[in-house]
Amino acid sequence: MATELPGNEAASVLDPGDHAKEACGVVGVYAPGDDVARVAFFGVYALQHRGQESVGIATGDGERIHIRKAMGLVAQSFHEDDLYGLPGFVAISHTRYSTTGSSCLVNAQPFIFKGPNIELAVAHNGNVVNAAKLREELTGWGCVFNTSSDTEIIGNMLTHAPATDWEGRIAYTMRRLEGAYSLTVTTKDTLLGIRDPLGVRPLCMGRLNGGWVIASESCALDHIGADFTREIEPGEAVLIDKDGPRTVYQRPAAEIRASCIFEHIYFARPDSLLDGKLAYKMRMSMGAQLAKEHAVEADMVIGVPDSAIAAAVGYSQEAGIPYGEGLVKNRYVGRTFILPDQRLRDLGVRRKLNTLPEVIRGKRLVVVDDSIVRGTTTPHVVNLLRKGGAKEIHLRICAPPIMWPCHLGVDFATRKELIAANMKVDEIRSFVGADSLGYLSHGGLLKAVGLTRNKVCMACFTGEYPIPVQLEMDKLALEA
Repeated sequence: MATELPGNEAASVLDPGDHAKEACGVVGVYAPGDDVARVAFFGVYALQHRGQESVGIATGDGERIHIRKAMGLVAQSFHEDDLYGLPGFVAISHTRYSTTGSSCLVNAQPFIFKGPNIELAVAHNGNVVNAAKLREELTGWGCVFNTSSDTEIIGNMLTHAPATDWEGRIAYTMRRLEGAYSLTVTTKDTLLGIRDPLGVRPLCMGRLNGGWVIASESCALDHIGADFTREIEPGEAVLIDKDGPRTVYQRPAAEIRASCIFEHIYFARPDSLLDGKLAYKMRMSMGAQLAKEHAVEADMVIGVPDSAIAAAVGYSQEAGIPYGEGLVKNRYVGRTFILPDQRLRDLGVRRKLNTLPEVIRGKRLVVVDDSIVRGTTTPHVVNLLRKGGAKEIHLRICAPPIMWPCHLGVDFATRKELIAANMKVDEIRSFVGADSLGYLSHGGLLKAVGLTRNKVCMACFTGEYPIPVQLEMDKLALEA
């Protein structure tokens, strides 16, 4: 097979890495007497890793909903004056990576919706796979669409559902929506957290003094001083108002749930709890399992920073090979619209990573990474280590080969761009320039995260989606 680079090589050096792209972060706050806009800001600031395209906050003061949205990173997009313009005691916030609809201000969340008897704002993490069909139906109901985001379908469904209470609205919406959605919703005086029946994306809640917080990950609770209480269950809707939190709807448990396995491998911060377990420890277990499945004689184990560090430590401990830092990450490399000139473009991955030659020179290295998606960055990393003096490079990957795109809230490449869908393992090894290449097995991954096959979605490895999907869905399908 020809070793042509999958995807667009010119674009690869502009990417922050050859990884699956993030999956959005949501926060909700109900805290009378507190500065909820500030709490929502710092909550979503802790979730910046889940999206860097736009940020928004909506608050309710008992009379109306206030909103502020902007493009860019959380810290760059909001200032003190912005928070002063967001009064109230209930708030939701959102940081976005686009999985449906383009990256532009009109698609930034939260969105405000008005129905016959209700007004609300919605922030969404996930992807609705039957969005186009539902949008056509809702248009027939008289709903007007102003964006190309599937979140608009969710908000219109909630506000126009043929029901008069929250239980009815949510039950109807869940019956109609197909896909992944973890939501925070606010009215002028009430907060809701809603998680889809498959539980694809995480959602948890915690206590903040006399108030409550809902967030995509528990690390957001830690940053604002809230105490984690529990995860919101798949198919559950929690309402929080002056009477405290209560479950207003719980869909009957299904035989399967489909927690995204990439939350455990890569998306979630290592200090977050997922399915009752610390992500850092699960990643250490992945590394240890890799050492069992793909042992090799080597002098040092290193991880590709930052997401593979925990797995590299686990590999080192299990294999009895010293752990070291052979790669240093420029932690201030973010998304930019400034294109490098040809000289800087040729430097490629050096804008993100650099080696420690005195540490790796002459050594046989085990290099642990979380995944290989397109295969655009990995050859550059291997070449960088070779130039740094590494004698041998043995790649170990915490994810099995990624062979299928995701349709549930992760912006993977199309199947023709996925390197493992087009090359065998040894061909990939040759292409990236490694001396050996080992992927974690399906069973080994499940063992590391401590979950059974019917509890997680592994469709990107197997092609077995938890719900029927269109095989090549267009991210921009709802664009006008």
